[in-house]
Amino acid sequence: MNYINPIIIELLNKRGISEDAEIEEFLSDKPQKTYDPFLLPDLEAGVDLLLEAIRDRKRICIYGDYDADGITSVSILMEFLGILTDQLQYYIPSRFDEGYGLNAEAVRKIRERRTDVLVTVDCGSVSYEEVELAKELGMKVLVTDHHSITDVRADCLLINPKRPESSYPFRELAGCGVAFKLLQGIQKKAGVPKKILNRALDLVALGTIADVVPLLDENRTLVKHGMHIISSGLRPGLSALIEGISFKRENLRSDQIAFGVAPHLNAAGRMGDAKVAAGLMLEKDQSTIQSQVSQLIDFNKQRKRTQEEAYQLCAQLIDEHLKDRKFLVVYAEDVHEGIAGIVAGKLKDKYERPTILVTPSGEHLKGTGRSVNGVNLYQVLKSHEELFFRFGGHEGACGFSMKRDKLETLEALLEQDMKRMLDEDPELFSRLIRADLSLPVEKVTLELAQELELLAPFGSKNPKPLFLLENIRAARLQPMGADGKHMRFFAVSQDGKSVECVLFNRAEDFKQMLYGEASINLIGSVDFKEWRGNKRVQFNVESVV
Repeated sequence: MNYINPIIIELLNKRGISEDAEIEEFLSDKPQKTYDPFLLPDLEAGVDLLLEAIRDRKRICIYGDYDADGITSVSILMEFLGILTDQLQYYIPSRFDEGYGLNAEAVRKIRERRTDVLVTVDCGSVSYEEVELAKELGMKVLVTDHHSITDVRADCLLINPKRPESSYPFRELAGCGVAFKLLQGIQKKAGVPKKILNRALDLVALGTIADVVPLLDENRTLVKHGMHIISSGLRPGLSALIEGISFKRENLRSDQIAFGVAPHLNAAGRMGDAKVAAGLMLEKDQSTIQSQVSQLIDFNKQRKRTQEEAYQLCAQLIDEHLKDRKFLVVYAEDVHEGIAGIVAGKLKDKYERPTILVTPSGEHLKGTGRSVNGVNLYQVLKSHEELFFRFGGHEGACGFSMKRDKLETLEALLEQDMKRMLDEDPELFSRLIRADLSLPVEKVTLELAQELELLAPFGSKNPKPLFLLENIRAARLQPMGADGKHMRFFAVSQDGKSVECVLFNRAEDFKQMLYGEASINLIGSVDFKEWRGNKRVQFNVESVV
């Protein structure tokens, strides 16, 4: 191996990567860790089903979710299969009228369009009744999904790395990753040029980052190669969106996708129609692209305004009525259900409690929950699933539908659950941020910041490394933002070495320590800022201790 900064090696060792070959693969610009798609259960049969349908000119419908993973999954299949057949259409349900996953009304509509083969992406594993209906109506069904299977699973071809009997080496693919593995199988059997297949990797990278699956193993391979394609600008719609939100595709980072690009795709499904986002990913006409980009930007602005209003309303409800609760269940009559999940996440962060935001949905209630580290929300809610008529999710986020008269019972049960868990572990809600390594101030350099980018893309299970700066004082403090919630300052060590720091959102929390006389410790990440082509190192503070 070429020279690698010992700090990088130590960080990798702490993350369980210690063998030379593992280190080389992890740091490689073009990693090779990927697996035979035919190891996935039902994948070969699914490939045969689609190739037979294409040969016989059967009508195929791709059915996907309305979030960024679903949107990219739909786009991936539409683009690739569109090369092989013109008997192709897609369907993305409305978040507001239909909700997540397959639904019976949509299945009937799709059959009325004379569809012969229904293919799901990013959903469908436990849609037993809806799949049975599709079969009764005369359709063949292929489900591709990545969600956990804890209920009666659909009785059809089902490609999902999380199937209990699956021997696929990596279980954490996003929905778009599973869709890509299906296309790998088709490419191999049909002899499609590999460059056409790899053309989809930009969307795989986008959907994988957006869905917050672990950026390790095969996901890391898919994302790294996909980021190269994004930077090349081969997809005009995606390039126009990146430019429209003032990013540069040539050096786009995973956090810019997670907190910039992906929210604009999600905003379509939250505030309007997800088909606008899917259409942008497939569009070639520049005038149409500019119109779609403008729509997404408008959707996202609307989402931000609506989200902030809802957040303030819910925070007031908690402060006035729920402050002593260990599990926050917030019923909000007037909150737009398209942003309920984001607001639940912000409330969870503010109050450091698992939080469910409940909104009216016709005659029933819809709940969207987000959880803190250490509380498996899926398991907690699963133990009360008799209260729901629709329920799904994972450890950190869940959604459900229920009758109105069940809400009070749910609140009481969840509060009991949380009190019991806190009795067993009183530190459950502690917001302790731990550093990966201690670092002298003089080692916080632009060179280190750039070398740390070798560990990117950062995300779930591969977070940005956090460093501890000990015994420093804060100097030249400069509040930022209209309300002073951010702070820029210099961290000065005992021997006079200094580095510029920025603290976002929590200036008020640490104000007394920053302005005090006593030495403090900082925990944060080593990064850089760029202005007019010049780069400067910056320490992004996460906590003051």
